Amino acid sequence: MSRVLVVEDQPNLLRSIVSATTEAGFTVVGASTLREATEQLSNSPDLVILDIMLPDGSGLDWLKCCRSEKNDVPVLLLTARDSIEDRVRGLDCGADDYLIKPFSIDELLARVRALLRRRLPEPRNEARMLQIQDIQVDLMARTVLRNGRPIELQPRQFELLVFLMQNRNQIVTREMIAASVWKQPDATWTNVIEVHINHLRKKLELPGTTPMLQTVRGKGYRLGDAL
Repeated sequence: MSRVLVVEDQPNLLRSIVSATTEAGFTVVGASTLREATEQLSNSPDLVILDIMLPDGSGLDWLKCCRSEKNDVPVLLLTARDSIEDRVRGLDCGADDYLIKPFSIDELLARVRALLRRRLPEPRNEARMLQIQDIQVDLMARTVLRNGRPIELQPRQFELLVFLMQNRNQIVTREMIAASVWKQPDATWTNVIEVHINHLRKKLELPGTTPMLQTVRGKGYRLGDAL
């Protein structure tokens, strides 16, 4: 049974989310402060539902700290801010998805299920490594090297890279990425996918390396042999 940590300081909303996710079959723990969230994080939840504005600090700063400590637990942000800049900032801090308040509980549960489904299955030993030219990915250790140099990727960026490498030298559409990486096959993910592609490209293009991630206008993206 998947374990969910809900971090929200509004008592009514916290109770509502905890109740709904528990009824949906998850093991749920609630926290109303970042201090409580940090304590609960030691219990290794499978997913965190995180409010941005909390009484003892910023949820985004807390998330960045988690990612800097190599914690790759999927995180769904709850925010009252709906501008593109705020969404991009949340993704840049390491969030995997976000919901804008007010939201429906049904949509919240759908996104929780999608985030839990997207976690990579345990690879077999013979398939633990992926490599294209000087890019090497260890699926079990979740590490990426390019020309022997480590590249730090957020969890979603890592999964996006794996999907592109598994389809090397082929054009993949945004719809294919949404269905395979986000587990949400609809067009509403277009802007989110584009943000992640651009950030992944910047991280892969180390000084002295050859560009390998291409945007194919009107079609999608391609990762493969030197462009």
